[in-house]
Amino acid sequence: MEMERVHHDMKASKRRVQTLAFWSIVIALGVMGLKFVAWRMTGSVALYSDALESIVNVITAGAALWAIRVSHKPADSDHPFGHHKAEYFSAVLEGVLIVVAALLIMAQVWDSISAPQPMEQPWEGLAVNGVAAVINAAWAALLIRSGRKARSPALVADGQHIMTDVVTSAGVIVGLVASVFTGWHVLDPLLALIVALNILYQGWKVMGDSLNGLMDRSVDMEEQMRIRDIISVNSKGALEVHDLKTRIAGRATFIEFHMVVDADMPVGEAHVICDRIEDALREDNPSVRVTIHVEPDDEAKLPKGSVAVPFA
Repeated sequence: MEMERVHHDMKASKRRVQTLAFWSIVIALGVMGLKFVAWRMTGSVALYSDALESIVNVITAGAALWAIRVSHKPADSDHPFGHHKAEYFSAVLEGVLIVVAALLIMAQVWDSISAPQPMEQPWEGLAVNGVAAVINAAWAALLIRSGRKARSPALVADGQHIMTDVVTSAGVIVGLVASVFTGWHVLDPLLALIVALNILYQGWKVMGDSLNGLMDRSVDMEEQMRIRDIISVNSKGALEVHDLKTRIAGRATFIEFHMVVDADMPVGEAHVICDRIEDALREDNPSVRVTIHVEPDDEAKLPKGSVAVPFA
């Protein structure tokens, strides 16, 4: 019954992640339309830069949906450990496209900074852009929260990029309001330049985080300690646990360690201990993959007779 519940939860999480990824494309298209309307109404270079970034959102939302669907495929003979890392490729693509968008914005800034022009219909255009920013903020918060809960790097990366877009939009709106009131039209291309530099930084950060995931990064210290605690509580009958290693691949966490038992313990009893530990780890994280290497007591690293937490 417990395993059935775990499988049901995993299927529900899979459906939710794929649904969010699909709707991310729809919302990105809608927001992109609003931002291009705002740019056409005003002629603002800064709003153009904001709209150009929204094209990246549409492309990366599509890439995220593809990666999420691939990552949820079951393991096969060619990929015995699953397809979890596919989501990192989506995030790397997002980082590359962000950098491309930043370079396009800089090219536009170069053309307009020498002869800045006043905006047409500034208040109407800024209002439209503000609506797009509010929609983006709500959606980004949902993606980040849901992506972390489902351990989906693609959803989290998509949400973080959209949230960056929100911050960018807010800064652009504030700066353009100042431009209207002061008459300093040069603020428009300068704001676009700031947007481009910020986008470059975010693109570099997204690519760095994704490449880190592709390098089999271990879990953070807080989760590492929780894993140790779960193993300790459920390893009754074992003498020691050592050489604990973890790595993250998309939403999956791989855990392996050595468990020392009495040399005379029957294989069946050692297997029961392993099953108990694995079930407890899956209860904490349904997508965990556990490998336990059972060793006799002469492989122990702690002093013989130690009654401390069985970790070396």
